[in-house]
Amino acid sequence: MADKKDSYHYALGRRKTATARVRLMSGKGAITVNDKPAEEYFADSKYLLNKLNQPFTVLELTGKFNVSAKVNGGGHEGQMQAIQLGIAKALVTLNEDYKSTLKRADLLSRDPRERERKKFGLKGARKQRQFTKR
Repeated sequence: MADKKDSYHYALGRRKTATARVRLMSGKGAITVNDKPAEEYFADSKYLLNKLNQPFTVLELTGKFNVSAKVNGGGHEGQMQAIQLGIAKALVTLNEDYKSTLKRADLLSRDPRERERKKFGLKGARKQRQFTKR
């Protein structure tokens, strides 16, 4: 981090098949996702925008950092959760004291649930053919 204005904190967040590379810089609270404002990227849901700011709300740091996220894979909900985890991890790299607060708010744990693969000869991951007695 050579220059003060170019310095940032980086973290990776994942959820299902979504992966988010998050950069946290000091600023006014602007969040960009894939080079678009978050309000435009998650335009269909105010809920997702509120959840995106949750790490800042818990630490009472709203409006103090700019976030730049590159995200791919998954749907909007999974992408939002991946970005949220990335923001929380980046805040911990910024200041280790934030870790306990974020952990208590359950923002530092990766949700391990993944889609189960479809099995050969079945009608999905687990659904079997109907059993006929006669």
